[in-house]
Amino acid sequence: MTEPSNPLYPLLGVDPPRVGGHWLDARLGASPSGVAYTAHAEGGPEVLLIMLSEGASADAAACDRLAGTVNKLHIDTVLARGGRGQHEGRLGGKFAPTGDQPPLPDAVPEAPWVVLAYDGSADALAEAGRILAEVDLAWLPQQGAPAGPDYRLPWIDKIAPGTARQWPLPWPGRGERAGWPSILASWLIMMLLMALAILIAILIFQATPPTSPPPPVPTSGTGSPPPDSGSPPPDSGSPSPDSASPSPESGSPSPATGSPESPGGSASANSPTPNSRL
Repeated sequence: MTEPSNPLYPLLGVDPPRVGGHWLDARLGASPSGVAYTAHAEGGPEVLLIMLSEGASADAAACDRLAGTVNKLHIDTVLARGGRGQHEGRLGGKFAPTGDQPPLPDAVPEAPWVVLAYDGSADALAEAGRILAEVDLAWLPQQGAPAGPDYRLPWIDKIAPGTARQWPLPWPGRGERAGWPSILASWLIMMLLMALAILIAILIFQATPPTSPPPPVPTSGTGSPPPDSGSPPPDSGSPSPDSASPSPESGSPSPATGSPESPGGSASANSPTPNSRL
């Protein structure tokens, strides 16, 4: 495969992906009045596409100069044309209608463009430069003696490519219209990502260790602690009245056993009963 004789440059972010049904491939040259691209239609050969810049598209005189230059070209050289002010003249039949494309706002003019046959030779690049020079009057010599600031086109600094219609919208990063395989693949990828996100969320929540509930807070409004908080229960430390008195089996004498402190205890214990005397 032989390399082209003209150097090609990558497209910039300001360049549209498609102009008039032709997909842009690379930059071939640029000037203040416009940009020359290499492009192709779907299934068609490589062509040369020239589109005016933002500043030149807003100037009606610049658009007319481009139309006049294109009308002077050979009919076989011009393949298509479009944009502002390009539907009249000798080659007005090459104008590509917009069809069902959405209209642009009134404040944004559509950039004029023309598609020419391209063979990759240096003559094609020189022809693109000549057409752009006709628009910005680069070939015009200085008139008179310099006695002050030279004349300067008011739009000469607006060198960004003009606005072109984009409908239907192209798939990002691709040089052709998005078909149903691309849309189906993107839909499947999106569903796969959603399922993966749900699975990750489930695994994260399952890995969380269980936490014990906090201890109950007393709801008593008196301010005193609950019975089991700090004070011992009644039967834990202080003896009960029943435990303080000795039981009959403990060995201490009871009042009925004849203790001397009980009144009449000794007499009842030593004196015989009436039955004992008999």
